[in-house]
Amino acid sequence: KTPMISIIVATDQRGAIGKDNSLLWRLPNDMKHFRELTTGHTVVMGRRTFESLPHGALPNRRNMVLTTEWGAHFNNCLVYNTLWGALMDTEEEEEVFVIGGGNVYKQALEVADKLYLTLVHHTFPEADTFFPPVDPKVWEEVSRTDVPTDEKNPYPHSFLTYVRKK
Repeated sequence: KTPMISIIVATDQRGAIGKDNSLLWRLPNDMKHFRELTTGHTVVMGRRTFESLPHGALPNRRNMVLTTEWGAHFNNCLVYNTLWGALMDTEEEEEVFVIGGGNVYKQALEVADKLYLTLVHHTFPEADTFFPPVDPKVWEEVSRTDVPTDEKNPYPHSFLTYVRKK
């Protein structure tokens, strides 16, 4: 039995996901959405994504960090040299979440079953890291929730869920 492999990502309208290893925006709605989906599951991330987390390993999740640095250690995390190695160690899981960054997303797109995309309806020209375009020949949109701005969330955004077409 293999788990469902899901990618969870937030992008702007051009696919931008970050700059200088940081997020481009602050959307509490998206953080809550991320927490609700990933809590209790395994999350897989690259080393730079792990290093960008303000408090280290994400609580109430099994954290897996990918790095090519042999012998690397990250508190409260399992360390792997390849995405395949990490995924081989998730056979007991129902769903595994790939949470970034750019290079890990590119690898995961080849094998992912599901894609949770928060689309921020704004453009951030300063971005230096991007998520590849979602190919409609590969991915089918199965749900969408549009969210307007409010006092805490300065950009309108949409929560989209895609599944890989069979």
